[in-house]
Amino acid sequence: MPLNKITILPGDGIGPEVIKQGLSVLNAISKKYDHTWEITHALIGASAIDQTGDPFPEASLQACQQADAILLGAIGDPKYDNDPSAKVRPEQGLLRMRKSLGLYANIRPVKIYEQLLHLSVFKPETLKDVDFVIYRELTGGIYFGEKIKEETWSSDLCLYHKYEIERISHLAFKQAMTRKKKVTLVDKANVLETSRLWRSVVQEIAPQYPEVTVDYMFIDNAAMQVILYPSRFDVVLCDNLFGDILSDEASVLSGSMGMLPSASKGEKTALYEPIHGSYPQAAGKDIANPMATILSVEMMLRDFGYFNEADDIINAIDACIQEGYLTEDLRPAIVRKCSEVGALVVSKING
Repeated sequence: MPLNKITILPGDGIGPEVIKQGLSVLNAISKKYDHTWEITHALIGASAIDQTGDPFPEASLQACQQADAILLGAIGDPKYDNDPSAKVRPEQGLLRMRKSLGLYANIRPVKIYEQLLHLSVFKPETLKDVDFVIYRELTGGIYFGEKIKEETWSSDLCLYHKYEIERISHLAFKQAMTRKKKVTLVDKANVLETSRLWRSVVQEIAPQYPEVTVDYMFIDNAAMQVILYPSRFDVVLCDNLFGDILSDEASVLSGSMGMLPSASKGEKTALYEPIHGSYPQAAGKDIANPMATILSVEMMLRDFGYFNEADDIINAIDACIQEGYLTEDLRPAIVRKCSEVGALVVSKING
């Protein structure tokens, strides 16, 4: 399917700044390869609450439903984070968007750039050959289960249906077939009934992919293994809660969350976004790292079959890293602004 319509959700904090650089890269690709995309902007998060009172207005939902792909900046604002009594929150918009659009699979690649090894808190030998991807189920589990709040107790229901596990598991196995042919299911099957269902479903599916090796790991062990032996992983399959925690932990391996993109996929559309948050302290200062957003654009183009275009972006990012043309989070000898890094990526694409 060709990529025709793209909906842009700049969001909050540094979101609009990094999205601006992602769009400049997308425009450069458009001109170089003579592509035409229909771009629509819409609201989400705190900025949407400020303007409409709703963290994900109906107009935004419609714009996303009509799109082939969605590019999101970031959401979140301290005025909501610091108010536990707030009835409307930016994150509600994100959860509603995922559920409304059926974005059930979050995909986070974890790649280590050799030139940035010195930024990691880990020894270089620990990071040798680290290249894995996390498949996190995104629309089920404890985040979406029934919630009860009483004066002296509260509960959150963790609910999974078999079909929810099946569809993301197939995606993970298919991805493994294109990589090192290994899937690791992360669960807590020694304690949780939902984890036991995950394990039984994966065991049913695995014979359909006889070339793929499957292993099973409890979340507490997996959290340790990601730090001690990250190169052992290829495709990591998780439920919503465990995937959320593990993917944020894995981002530390790269030295900066500003380098990691992600995709959230459903049956009809896909959303692409950097994994970092809104970083409100940096908003408006032109110091944010735009590379994760630019790499999210790369993921989007590659998923739609624009391989040469995606390769151009990867090569441009690699050149920036090689030349030390980086933002402050990567601690370069000379600190570049967000807009300067975006401009250099565009110049590399243009040749």
